Amino acid sequence: MYGVLSRLAEVIARTMAIIGGVVLLAIIVLTCVSIIGRALYSSGICCGPIRGIYDYTELGMAVALFAFLPWCQLRNTHASVDLFKPAFPDAMNRGLTLLVDIGMLALAALLAQRLYLGMLDKIAYGDTTFIAQVPIWWGYAASLVGAVGFVLIAAFCVLRSCRIFIGIPTDSEDYA
Repeated sequence: MYGVLSRLAEVIARTMAIIGGVVLLAIIVLTCVSIIGRALYSSGICCGPIRGIYDYTELGMAVALFAFLPWCQLRNTHASVDLFKPAFPDAMNRGLTLLVDIGMLALAALLAQRLYLGMLDKIAYGDTTFIAQVPIWWGYAASLVGAVGFVLIAAFCVLRSCRIFIGIPTDSEDYA
């Protein structure tokens, strides 16, 4: 059962990271097109920059950020301070890893819940971006997908850390 969950977590995290990468690439392309359009507009050749490029960039960056969180959690690559880790016994380090993973699960759940409530608020008030007039809730909804992925992966990481803590071998002990 654990092997199936491990592979599922890998697929979810990898898929979310790829989606985040595609979103970043789209932002890069849109920004380049906008800059080229602005440069050519002054020469009278083109129609100008993309209207609302800042709005699209802002929404896209939020989506990409949340899409990368599951991968960071699965690979245990969030920023950490390991100053005292070598001095602690192995059992204590495993316990601290479990504690941190439980904390990340709580944080992930809180982020997802707050994003959901924020999305409902933006829908209710009909908020849009300033220039492009894109409904802001679209960004919240797309970010919520990454946040839910983060919750799922964080829950898996708690399971993985529990197994490592009690001494059951996993296929990913090098991430602990």
